[in-house]
Amino acid sequence: MATLSKAHWATILHFYQPYNQKREIIDKIVEQCYRPVANGILASPDARITINFTGVLLDLLAKYGHRDVIDLYGEAARQGKIELVASAKFHAILPLLPPDEARRQIAINNDTNRSYFGDVYKPRGVFLPEVAWDPKLATILDEFGFDWVMLDELAANGHIGSVDYSKTYQIRGAKVKAMFREHRLSTLVSSIARDVATLKETAREELAVDRAIITGMDGETFGHHQAGHEKLLFSMFDEPDIPMVLMSELLEFYPTVQTIKTVACTWASSEDDISKGIQFISWDDPTNEIHRLQWELLRMTVERLAQLPKTDPNYVVLRARLDWAVASDQFYWAAAKPWWMIEYIERGAYELLTILQQLPTTSPWSSERGLALYHEILSVAYEWQRSGKIDTHDDQARVPFKELTLEAGDAGTWHAFLDMLRQEEAAAAERSDYEEAILWRNGVYKLENKLDIYDAIYIIDLLRRKLPKGEVEDTIAKYRKKYNRIRGGQVEQRSN
Repeated sequence: MATLSKAHWATILHFYQPYNQKREIIDKIVEQCYRPVANGILASPDARITINFTGVLLDLLAKYGHRDVIDLYGEAARQGKIELVASAKFHAILPLLPPDEARRQIAINNDTNRSYFGDVYKPRGVFLPEVAWDPKLATILDEFGFDWVMLDELAANGHIGSVDYSKTYQIRGAKVKAMFREHRLSTLVSSIARDVATLKETAREELAVDRAIITGMDGETFGHHQAGHEKLLFSMFDEPDIPMVLMSELLEFYPTVQTIKTVACTWASSEDDISKGIQFISWDDPTNEIHRLQWELLRMTVERLAQLPKTDPNYVVLRARLDWAVASDQFYWAAAKPWWMIEYIERGAYELLTILQQLPTTSPWSSERGLALYHEILSVAYEWQRSGKIDTHDDQARVPFKELTLEAGDAGTWHAFLDMLRQEEAAAAERSDYEEAILWRNGVYKLENKLDIYDAIYIIDLLRRKLPKGEVEDTIAKYRKKYNRIRGGQVEQRSN
């Protein structure tokens, strides 16, 4: 495949649904995403993509009559179009678990994947749920013999934009290597770019250099979270100027190895989170009373199960129940910044309490303490829901661009960007490039309605790359000068 690009682009898709997901939702995602994506991969002669199936999702697909979908991905792996990688079976946040529980989540995920995919499941790499990383996991990954683990680019040193993608990085004190996922391009693929031309234009600087491009996202983005978005993925396969490769192939393309000391983070972390030591705030917020109670209940249950001999007749059943009870969902939905679902909070606490009370190793005191924790979790949850606490703004959230500009008195910057977006929308519509026109229209809508806290920076960055060098800055300066001239010295302004 002829290409003008010097880079090699590797993308990983993470497929996951919780163990108690309803059948009708699984059926919908299969039709919207899992099956079309598999068929699109098989249909493209140049498809190359890395995929992680959590074992729990494979069990759900088989349970609800979608074994054919698993077979489609297995065939794509046999054809070399897919690289299957490891993970944690029930989507647990591994840095927050005791080491033996983290090991078990990876081990049972491997067992489940092998049972469905057979000998095509030979994972060289591992995707950690939420890309949740702590350097202490490196030795565990070495035990499994993984060549690489995908980390967020913040894991390199706590700052964005510091990774040299012409190198391969080995984690200090371990054999496993790090593949650093890029924030900007991952967001562009998953939520901003609507066609391959826009993606090429936005990534032109990266594509022009002999380097790795590493993007990663939830696989359900393509067709389920965003209807029709799978077309972008298929266009990437077929575009000569976007040479797609498997993640493990990057190790051969970029053999220069540099040892690096990593820092703990997730793919949702910010530099500010790391500096404050709250990288795992969505699952273990030091200010969240429910999180504190949940983790106490989980640790107590894990400790009591560890005391139960494996020969005990109750061991197999209780061990299996704990495997799914350590999933991330109950903690995520208790974050209240802004994620909240009281049903998941209750269900997770009830599962742990039930296991604890059924364990022969649980003392009467531990059983009573577990019951008290369960009731306290529910009591706090209902108090928060009644009081409206869960509706308060998250002070960790990004500030909308409108608040940073117009509402802060900088009307020039605000109107400059909106005018530039509208001009790009009109130009795209005039040349019948309706996909790009929709991109700019959506950008305006998000900015005007303060829906941009996660991707305004990428819309603005796209403008900077789209327009001639300096035009964005020149336009801002012009508008600022104009508004400084006409605004008065009072908050209340007359209409002109």
